[in-house]
Amino acid sequence: MTVFKNKQWIYSKRPEKLVDNSHYTLKEHTISTAHMKQGQALIRSEFFSIDPYMRIQQSSQNTWEKPHPLNTVQGGAVVAQIIAIKDPTDKLKEGDWVLSYTGWQEYAMVAVNILRKLDPNTVPLTTALGILGMPARIAYFGLLESGRPQKGETLLVSGASGAVGQVVAQIGKIKGCKVVGIAGSDEKTSYLKEILGVDEVINYKNYPTSVAMKNKLSRVCPEGIDMYYDNVGGYITDAVFETINLGARIIICGQISQYSGGLDNPELGPRFLHKILYKRATIQGVLARDYTDRMDEMLREMTPWILDRSLKYKETIVNGFENLPNALNMLFLGKNIGKLIVKR
Repeated sequence: MTVFKNKQWIYSKRPEKLVDNSHYTLKEHTISTAHMKQGQALIRSEFFSIDPYMRIQQSSQNTWEKPHPLNTVQGGAVVAQIIAIKDPTDKLKEGDWVLSYTGWQEYAMVAVNILRKLDPNTVPLTTALGILGMPARIAYFGLLESGRPQKGETLLVSGASGAVGQVVAQIGKIKGCKVVGIAGSDEKTSYLKEILGVDEVINYKNYPTSVAMKNKLSRVCPEGIDMYYDNVGGYITDAVFETINLGARIIICGQISQYSGGLDNPELGPRFLHKILYKRATIQGVLARDYTDRMDEMLREMTPWILDRSLKYKETIVNGFENLPNALNMLFLGKNIGKLIVKR
């Protein structure tokens, strides 16, 4: 029997605006291998995924599911190592690295049949949380199945330097599209242009109104917009409806500009549905969970793109389990490039 001290971040108070340490309680308890049941593994988390959807789940209203319950461990994906297992299988044994959804805690007892084994000798472990994880899944299926990109079309991506946006932009290039990326700093737009090869970039902070953004879009997209992959929402999205083409496809993946304070009391915006009518455009919301059972399909195509470097990526890694709540806050202050991860 082995006993471990397990630290947990407990979600204890619903935020009204930005989230920080005051909305969590750090607790510690012991966890023992003596309590393991048949078919269970004890895992030690090493990398924690930080994602915008966490803030959606903290709303007091139902979204795609009921609100995250108070006084429970903050949910989230982790990369962890198996440190003990009850009856090892052919697929999993002690020492293996796995992907799990056990949230903000250092240790967890979990059923082995919900773990996905990772191979650290093929690609870095952190890719399971980003470029080959949930963000990539919704980027891949959201763009290909709802966007239906065709060679020569124009794809606009908001939040283009984030975990999802950086994948969407590159798949768009792979499929032969003109890609325009919107991000919130010169460093981010330089990353998009110089590293990812995006055709045109816009620093939205230089165009802080819907009218200014519409005028900028008209200049960088003189041929109009065929696809808009939206991770941001707000006035940027309002402006896009003024520049869409006939048959445009608008994919709503995220509305991060609205999450801190706008979920329960959303901002009022312009009424744009007449534009959808005139252009016979479509608007499709997409959720990563709708494609969970197709993960292997995505990995078969995207893993070779990582290995041959046709798909590039950045990660922002924050060190320290104690920094998890503040790391979540970083997403809404635009302090990350690419996938945001906390290392234990």
